[in-house]
Amino acid sequence: KAVVSTQSTGERNSQFHTWCFSGRPHVFWMTGFFNPQGFLTAMRQEVTRGHKGWALDQVVLNNEMTKYTKDDITSPPPEGGFVHGLYLDGAGWDRRNSRLVEPPPKVLFTPLPVVRIFAENTTPVNDGKVYECPIYKKPRRTDLTYIASVNLRHGAVNEEKWVMRGVALLCDIK
Repeated sequence: KAVVSTQSTGERNSQFHTWCFSGRPHVFWMTGFFNPQGFLTAMRQEVTRGHKGWALDQVVLNNEMTKYTKDDITSPPPEGGFVHGLYLDGAGWDRRNSRLVEPPPKVLFTPLPVVRIFAENTTPVNDGKVYECPIYKKPRRTDLTYIASVNLRHGAVNEEKWVMRGVALLCDIK
């Protein structure tokens, strides 16, 4: 376990070193933040300041799933940010159709492609084919490890299937 901890510390240090000395990264490793909620709040604030007439308390986070890995990203999005390092627990991911699917047998965690997270001045509309998936820091899901939620498309009749299964995104699977 000490090796994993050292590896995570090294990756976190690398992300912050790059950010400080080479400029803002094109894609952020969400697990590398001690306080990912603060990062997402700062993203909302940044987008709000960029739009005249927007009020921070009315701006909400939204997301767009990509088909990219972190190495495919060569520039930042126009607004918001790309994040990587999230794992699905309780479901699989169909990269071609960008949606939740049944997980393969004996696979506990499925890596998710890069997610673009951005802020909007309106609440996203749920057409019934979207599961509001919670993100947690660790596999032990408590209010202390909850970060936020992202919308993931699914092919099920309704989202209750994924709710009953307890599908969530995890930053750290150890």
